[in-house]
Amino acid sequence: MTPIVTLPNTLWDQPCSAMEQENALHALEQGSVLFFPQLSFSLDKDESRFLSPTIAAKSKNVSLDCSRGILKGSSTDEAEQQLLQSMMQRFATSTVALLHNLLPHYTAGLVQGRTSFRPVEIAQRAASWRKDDTRLHVDSFPSSPVQGKRILRVFSNVNLQGKSRSWRLGEPFENIARRYLPVLPRPVWGSSQLLKLTGITKSRRSAYDHFMLQLHDRMKADMDYQSQVDQVAFDFPAGSSWMTFTDQASHAAMAGQHAFEQTFYLPVACMQNQSLSPLRVLERLANRTLV
Repeated sequence: MTPIVTLPNTLWDQPCSAMEQENALHALEQGSVLFFPQLSFSLDKDESRFLSPTIAAKSKNVSLDCSRGILKGSSTDEAEQQLLQSMMQRFATSTVALLHNLLPHYTAGLVQGRTSFRPVEIAQRAASWRKDDTRLHVDSFPSSPVQGKRILRVFSNVNLQGKSRSWRLGEPFENIARRYLPVLPRPVWGSSQLLKLTGITKSRRSAYDHFMLQLHDRMKADMDYQSQVDQVAFDFPAGSSWMTFTDQASHAAMAGQHAFEQTFYLPVACMQNQSLSPLRVLERLANRTLV
């Protein structure tokens, strides 16, 4: 697996050849990061005012639910919230265009999740170990179970001072699963129903969600693993964009400020090679169905 695969796209709605589409799909499903060094998300003159950590109130992100038009995490007044929401909606629309042109195989199954704007510097940000994204991890959402669906995320660095967004990328997902799965506790009978009834989760936490959350936590808690596992560092320059399946690609965000992110969910059945998904890898290693 090649950790970073570079693509030449310069426009969000740029048509892609069949070969470009196939190569991108193959790399993505293998767990690579697709890197677009020349694909920038341009801010309008009035939007540059939002490049300040003060707009994020007490949270690290401002989030937008495009389907309901709900903006959360902003400390701006109502008039500025409308402009902020418009900016984030424009980014969301741009990412949809990118995926439809580059990954048409996924189009029928993609579900758009939340859009986020991240104006806070990552480095030296106070966080508990579970929320410390400078530690290598795979994504799993405690309150929002995905029940086997893939988590595909698109990022864009809009830092006007030219500061890169620095990541670390770790070992392949199957290596992680083989390392930790044998020692992970199994789900307690009835716990998924209880979590849903009490509102801790928004839907039923499947066995897959349970194990993915355990993997996320074990990776972050294991400081020997963090320092000793094979890994590469990569800087995403200002004005660049990238995407990856963050439930599969072990990653850590080390430094950077001012970035957009768009989450998509994809049913495993829509993949070209389902066997590479975390769901199928865990089911094979555990010798049981997990959703």
